[in-house]
Parts: sequence; structure tokens; C-alpha cells
Amino acid sequence: MHGVEAVVLVGGKGTRLRPLTLSAPKPMLPTAGVPFLTHLLSRIKEVGITHVVLGTSYKAEVFEEYFGDGSRLGLELEYVVEEVPLDTAGAIRNVADKLREPDVMVFNGDILSGVDLSGIVDTHRKHEADVTLHLVKVADPRAFGCVPTDDEGRVQAFLEKTENPPTDQINAGCYVFRREVIDAIPAGRPVSVERETFPGLLEAGRRLQGHVDATYWLDLGKPEAFVQGSADLVRGIAPSAAVAQPGDYLVLEGTSVHEGATLKGGSAVGANCTVADGAVLDGAILFDGAVVGENAVVERSIVGAGALVQAGAVLRDAVVGDSAVIGARCELIGGARVWPGVVLPEAGVRFSTDA
Repeated sequence: MHGVEAVVLVGGKGTRLRPLTLSAPKPMLPTAGVPFLTHLLSRIKEVGITHVVLGTSYKAEVFEEYFGDGSRLGLELEYVVEEVPLDTAGAIRNVADKLREPDVMVFNGDILSGVDLSGIVDTHRKHEADVTLHLVKVADPRAFGCVPTDDEGRVQAFLEKTENPPTDQINAGCYVFRREVIDAIPAGRPVSVERETFPGLLEAGRRLQGHVDATYWLDLGKPEAFVQGSADLVRGIAPSAAVAQPGDYLVLEGTSVHEGATLKGGSAVGANCTVADGAVLDGAILFDGAVVGENAVVERSIVGAGALVQAGAVLRDAVVGDSAVIGARCELIGGARVWPGVVLPEAGVRFSTDA
């Protein structure tokens, strides 16, 4: 795509996904077999954008160690480390020295979306906008700030969360900026796009355009959304050029799955894992080296690298940190989180009355 480059903001600490993000930044967590960021980069490459700048902060070195210069993905990747938190607009301004095209597409690094990326650029250029925002229609906009637009799709306001939103359109975390708008953001201090940059542009009479659609969209910030996003990628419900063959589950190399085990629901099993006889994985994510014992059940849950789920244990909507041990017949249900290296004894945590 001519005259467009990309910025991906990946500086967040991912606190809502702890303990998984204690060892890796959120965009680097395994999602359908590869670090989540791989899916976004594959879609950027698919539309012909090749120059991508990553705005990093938390565990910044992990990104460059994995992706390098981007040539493996057919991209030219550059990295800018944010020494102090600068918020969304501040992070965009912080990478300005690396930019060289008139239009800059900006992505939040934890959003999984099916939007037509070239369509957003087309909208931007057709309306000669200063900034174009991807706005997605959601069933329940009360959990989000909403963004009303006029008949031509021009943004009217940025409204805080309310019980009675006037529109079902929300900011989907993907923008196209005209380069000079980025240069005008104050440098060296925290600046929010939603609270300062965009309202300031509206006040100044600049053109903010909405690109509205109702395609697949998911913020992977919480464990239940992360599990759903991975399962949707495995099954081909969410689009990604990084998933070769969508199916009901995905198993990486070096993993042993007993023929008596059941894998379904978009489960993703990492490399060098073991899944024993009678085990059931349904919408599960197993990081590399995880072990699930006989007749254990792992539903809509994440099991960290090298963690052990012993025989007959039940995990539903749970998160298990790296190298933790879940004792036989334990039950972890409804948002339970086990920190890395913790050892739960046999039947040590139960919801049922029988031990």
C-alpha cells in the first residue's frame, strides 16, 4: 500500500492478564500457536504495508529478540523504547523520528480485529481526513466510551461511558493519522488520544473521520477474552494469515497427545507438551512444556509454560502460571489464578464437597 506505514503500540504491562504477563509482554503471549503480535503483523503485511515501528516499554527487549528486523515476516521492523509511560498519543509522538510516509496507521497491540485495513486507508484519503478512526458497532456499548458520527461519517464527539449511550459505535483502537498531526502532538509528556488529542482536533475544526463496520473485534486484555481470541483464531472465526489451517484444535511440534484424550473448542497446545489418556481440553491454551494428567479437564483456561495439571484436576475459566503444579483432583473455577511456581497439593483446592 503506497504512502502508508504502521505503528503498533505494545508498551502496556498487561496487568489484567497476570500472572501470565509477569514473564512476557501481553502481545508476546502464545495465541493460536504464535505470539499474538504475529497475527497483527501478518495482516499488516497482507495489505502491502512493509515498514512497521513498534512502540515498546515493558520488557521491550523481548520483541526484538523474537522478531528481529522483521525480514522473516517480509517486513521492515524498527523499535522505539518508551522510557516513561507516555499514554497513547505520547507513545505515537515518541516514534515520530522513525516515520517517513504521509499516512501512518496506528494499532493498539492487544486488539484482534477483522476490519478491512485498506478500507480504513481508503476512507481516510477519500475524505482528506486529518485522522480516521476505526469505529466498531458493539451489542452493548455501555462498557465503552462511544463515538457518534454524522451522516458523512464525520466524528462529532468522544463520550465517556454512560448507561444510555447515544450510539453503538466505539473506538476500536486503530487509526490513520496524517503525518503532520503526529508531529503536532506535544513531545516528552503523557498525552491521551481520547482525552486530549482527538477532542483538541475537533475543537480546532479539523476533520476526524469514522470508518464504521461490524466485523470481528475483541480486546484481549482479560483472560476470558484472551482464551476466546485464541480459540477463534484456531477455528478461523477471527482472520489471520499466521494460522495455516484452521480447525477445532491446534497442536505444535514435539507434543504427545494420548489417543484417549479429547481436544476441541479451538484448543491450542504448545510445543513439547503432554496430554494424558482421558484428559479433556476444551477451548484451552497450553503454553510450551505444559503437562495435563489423566482424566484432567481444562476448559476455557490457560496453563503456563512447564506447568503441571495432575490427574483428575478440573480447570474452568482459570489461569495457571508458568511451572505451577495443580495437584490431583483440585478444582479451579471461575477466574481462579495460580501464580508461577506455586504447588497446590492433591485435592488442596476444591469447590465440591467430596475430596
